[in-house]
Amino acid sequence: MAHPPTSSDSTAGLDAVSLSWLQGLRATGSEHDACIARLHELLLRVAHHELLRRAGSLQLGDAERDDVAHQASDDALMAIKAKISTFRGESRFTTWAYRFVIFEVSTKLARHFWRRRPVALDHDAWRRLPDPLAVVPDERLEQRELFRALRRAIDEDLTELQRRVFVAIALHEVPMDAFARELGSNRNAVYKTLFDARRKLRASLAAAGYARPAAVGEQA
Repeated sequence: MAHPPTSSDSTAGLDAVSLSWLQGLRATGSEHDACIARLHELLLRVAHHELLRRAGSLQLGDAERDDVAHQASDDALMAIKAKISTFRGESRFTTWAYRFVIFEVSTKLARHFWRRRPVALDHDAWRRLPDPLAVVPDERLEQRELFRALRRAIDEDLTELQRRVFVAIALHEVPMDAFARELGSNRNAVYKTLFDARRKLRASLAAAGYARPAAVGEQA
């Protein structure tokens, strides 16, 4: 499993808190075990916070969210233990460690989304649309009509892959890199798919009278 890049080993100039973490992780016996338990508890809190911030649109239940948080914190802890010799204090130890658990949360959310492959839109999803598509009329009735037009365009005008990519990244905020890994693809290819999906949707909205024709070709 790939993990965030890390740096070469050095403890010179470390802040006291970071040095304490390193000493605990490199210790043996009960001191090491206590440090591991504290670090796991910290990573678990970060994982829960990140899931609450990002996973609402995926409709994770409490039990499922707790399971993902534990998986992410467990895997992040293993990665940190394997990479601890590469930490040299360019940031606080906790900041460095948080990157691992956030990475694991992103990866697991992408896998969760890929398994469920949701394509349905709701009114909350409308507020997550990127600005180039957010041609929101002032009148509530017109907004509902625009929403229906966009939903039809997503269902009818996009390919299956374009629909999955657009809903995952533009609406549900699944990280592009994590979603690309689940597709077995790369960031550039996924971005191109997202760009093409947005262009099709602009064209559909323009044809339905909801967007200026000049806006259709704007860059995503």
